[in-house]
Amino acid sequence: MTATRAFDDLSAIDASNVVRCARALLRRPLLREGAPDGDLLPMIYRQRAALHEVFSSLLGYRLVVERRFARLYKAGPGEDATRGEPALTPRGYAYVALTLATLTGIGRQVLLSRLVVDVRAAAVEAGVAVVDDQPDRRALTAALRHLVALGVISETEGTVTATDSAAEALITIDTDLLGQLPAGPIGASAGPAELVAAAAQAGPRSIEHVVRRRLVEDPVVLHADLPPEQRDWLLRNLTAESRLLERFFGLVTEIRSEGIVVSDPEDYLTDTPFPGTGTVARVALLALPPLLERGAPRETDGRHPVTWRDFEEVCAELVDSYPAAWSRQATEEPAELVRSVVDLLRRLGVLRAEAADGTALAGEDHGGPAGSTWWLSPAAHRWLPEPDATPAPGREPEPAPAPEPPGLSLFDDLEEDGSR
Repeated sequence: MTATRAFDDLSAIDASNVVRCARALLRRPLLREGAPDGDLLPMIYRQRAALHEVFSSLLGYRLVVERRFARLYKAGPGEDATRGEPALTPRGYAYVALTLATLTGIGRQVLLSRLVVDVRAAAVEAGVAVVDDQPDRRALTAALRHLVALGVISETEGTVTATDSAAEALITIDTDLLGQLPAGPIGASAGPAELVAAAAQAGPRSIEHVVRRRLVEDPVVLHADLPPEQRDWLLRNLTAESRLLERFFGLVTEIRSEGIVVSDPEDYLTDTPFPGTGTVARVALLALPPLLERGAPRETDGRHPVTWRDFEEVCAELVDSYPAAWSRQATEEPAELVRSVVDLLRRLGVLRAEAADGTALAGEDHGGPAGSTWWLSPAAHRWLPEPDATPAPGREPEPAPAPEPPGLSLFDDLEEDGSR
């Protein structure tokens, strides 16, 4: 049995506050003053003992709590390319890493022009090709904006968006947050691949922690995607894990024969809400039924095969059928709409590309990598429309209630005594 003694000893109100703080840290692993949910820092500091216990015991995560910030060291996603900051391209992430390395020995303040020169020099030293063009400057600007959002650097004078102009800016570095940002064992890793693998390693309770992390972090976990020992452990502990996720993190599990869907009723921990109100989200939702009808599910895991051509045809049919319902960009750039729909479904965990050997791939534009196949998760069936007037399978429709006899009105005669 997992040890949560400090949590068990709390009052109902304090336990509720710990769950609220735990959810905030799962969503914002680096929580600081002045940032969204930063008002929870005093409560997190008061409940730090119970929070330390919850994260270390249940997930194998390390938690650092100071009065100015709280840092939850979550496991990395490994080679899962669907996770990450949407505003950052691979080059943007490279510039984040290079900027962190540059800031380490630069002091408390630096001019933007000098920081840009030092970052590009670090890129050359690391063997990263630097081309001073518009895409490269946008990637560097996005990396700096990301660090501003995290609070690692702040714009004392000017703005970091001036990397492609002659304007200057003064940047202040928060060295405390800078030291807390890297989560992986950088010094102990010989290269990028080793660092990614080390950051995604399981906690002390190997199988228990790695499976529970997936349930907390991933909306859809299929039994077929787990190694045999992890799948067997999950099947043995389904009921207990469902109760645990609801008690400590406010998550609700839906257990199906193919796997588990974990959702947040409040949508707070949902980084990609679905269904949504935008054109891409609505097209993706309406595209699921016809896409699921285009191929028989695979026997091993219930996934449905689809092709890039299927996406193009279904999206085009939806746009042509309801032209006034979509944004102008969707109707004028159908190829971009298809790519956006595919990207959304991938980030939801509903769609993935597989190589010929069954290995999951990141997926790319124009149909994915050579030799790959697209597969829709059986979890996509949960969004199929169900007409309200259709009775549930195996249940006869309830008969309409008999009409009530007419009652007396104010103007009816009362025949018994002849009075009105």
